[in-house]
Amino acid sequence: MGVISRKLSKSVSNFLIFSCKYKLAVANLVKFVQVEYKKIDIDDVASLRQIVGDNFLFTDDEKLLEYSHDETEDLSFPPEVVIKPLTTQEISEIMQYCNKRNITVTPCGSRTGLSGGSLPIMGGVALSLERLDSIIEIDERNLQATVQPGVINQLFRDAVEEKGLFYPPDPASKGSCCLGGNLAENAGGPKALKYGVTKDYVLNLEVVLPNGEVIWTGANVLKNSTGYNLTQLMIGSEGTLGVITKIVFKLLPLPTNDITMLVPFSSSEKACEAVSEVFREGITPSALEFIERDAIDWTLRYSDIEMQIPDEVKAHLLVEVDGYDIDLLFKDCEKIANVMQRFDCGEILLADSKSQKEQLWKIRRLVGEAVKANSIYKEEDTVVPRAELAKLLKGVKEIGGKYGFKSVCYGHAGDGNLHVNIIKGEMSDKDWNTKLTFGIRAIFELTKKLGGTISGEHGIGFVQKGYIDIVLSKKNIEIQKGIKKLFDPNQILNPGKIF
Repeated sequence: MGVISRKLSKSVSNFLIFSCKYKLAVANLVKFVQVEYKKIDIDDVASLRQIVGDNFLFTDDEKLLEYSHDETEDLSFPPEVVIKPLTTQEISEIMQYCNKRNITVTPCGSRTGLSGGSLPIMGGVALSLERLDSIIEIDERNLQATVQPGVINQLFRDAVEEKGLFYPPDPASKGSCCLGGNLAENAGGPKALKYGVTKDYVLNLEVVLPNGEVIWTGANVLKNSTGYNLTQLMIGSEGTLGVITKIVFKLLPLPTNDITMLVPFSSSEKACEAVSEVFREGITPSALEFIERDAIDWTLRYSDIEMQIPDEVKAHLLVEVDGYDIDLLFKDCEKIANVMQRFDCGEILLADSKSQKEQLWKIRRLVGEAVKANSIYKEEDTVVPRAELAKLLKGVKEIGGKYGFKSVCYGHAGDGNLHVNIIKGEMSDKDWNTKLTFGIRAIFELTKKLGGTISGEHGIGFVQKGYIDIVLSKKNIEIQKGIKKLFDPNQILNPGKIF
């Protein structure tokens, strides 16, 4: 029943595989963790197995490796056990057991995150919520739905659309990501521009606290001014305050029509400048995406999509409008086209057939995979007021020139959320591992200067915690650490994240 301190350098070698560029992050982790955590032994395994049954607790190397990573580049932290509970009661018993013994617990789902938020960096238990995958109710009278956290985003969207309803949040990984993870990161996606992000659709949550107690955070109503808003506090908390076991969502009527436009530009800056002007015309598209030339070229090579792009094109805007009156939508498209022409756009492709729309959106959604397949890279999730987007893009390129790296940029231009993919390319390992941190810090400092912040939808997790001081004051961080301590005094739930 020996207790070990995960502060020791030995723990790093046991639980961490990473490139040299994460040395700073590891140093921050060691400095942060001031708690001694218990190493799981055979008695713990036996006790936890009694809660979930023989078939849902795993200690084999293959399963531990599977749950050691998400979609964050270059990181692997094997847990000591993987547990797959089925009910809120089982999760409550697991949390009670681990809290009493100072065993760390890291909630996870499909592990599609990009900030290391679901990595069990201190070992302990990887608590998979994949089996909690039921759509409990779709309430057509009140336009609400009650679901479990393991439901896949796209499956939920499909289920409500069958009833003429609409759940807008649509992250790029919507075909595989879990709704619980969407809440943990406050996920967005292209439609966040018009409809908002995950937090805008959550009415109430069932949550298991770190000590095993179960609470509901709110009520199944559209208005609630009853005390502090614990529901919204849980959203975006990255699994550090509690384990979400049920979600009550607000739904909308399903838009019946949409039109997609692909707009080419000979200048990336011109494309970015055009974005804010669309809104000045009184139009709010359902999506407005920016895609740099390299991003499209890499995606076309990576996929089976065939499209000819003229040499002079340096960027595209992918624009979607939706609603109920198709004639009004075409009028909106005309207004948008007029705006784009003022910024020297090329020939606009208007996609009004389902197959054309699917092909254009496939390009956008495959960009991340294409970049990952092309080179070692580091993705940043910067967000600024949309009128500052051109300045951010220009600054990113200048910073890359200073530190010797290239970048491929794309993202949700309509809400100022630019995904900056820093490409290793031909950089030496030495330069990559020594200069990258300085380059990222410079990008984030520019982002703050422009009125933005360092993450729009991916979260801070483990990867970005070394930069949080750029955008949050010491007092702000102190308050947030105090909230964490109030919920989780033993710091067992997803430790080492955010701060």
